[in-house]
Amino acid sequence: MLWLKSIALMAAPVFLTLGLTLPLVRFETLYFFSETPSLLAIVASLWQSGDGVLAILVALLSIVCPAIKLLGLTAEALAPVSTPGEWDLLRRLVPILSRWSMMDVLLVALVIVAAKTSGLAEAFTQPGLWFYAGSAILAGFLHALLKRQQDA
Repeated sequence: MLWLKSIALMAAPVFLTLGLTLPLVRFETLYFFSETPSLLAIVASLWQSGDGVLAILVALLSIVCPAIKLLGLTAEALAPVSTPGEWDLLRRLVPILSRWSMMDVLLVALVIVAAKTSGLAEAFTQPGLWFYAGSAILAGFLHALLKRQQDA
């Protein structure tokens, strides 16, 4: 079990980084134009176009929350069980943040479905989406492993 926990602990942040920087989706319009934004590019574009509130909301839920969750999981995995007080806040945040883990994956899937059904563009998933989803899955798996370890 230790090696599974170690692999998940190392791979989840790498997957999150790749999920944030690689293109999430490719939109093709009129077979001539294509766009492949990453999650960071989407947040920057929202900010630059004057949608500051939406940019902050997307950044908080899709960048900050997963990063804090991974930090909490790392603290939970590396801290000795006998010192619950030092990392207690991060440990309490992990289950709350887990509820929002796959929200962006769902949103991108909805955008792809909307683009395909509207006929305005063709939309195709890109590696960033899969790495982002992989990070959320690995974080959930790691959380389950740590919870199982604490219960034992």
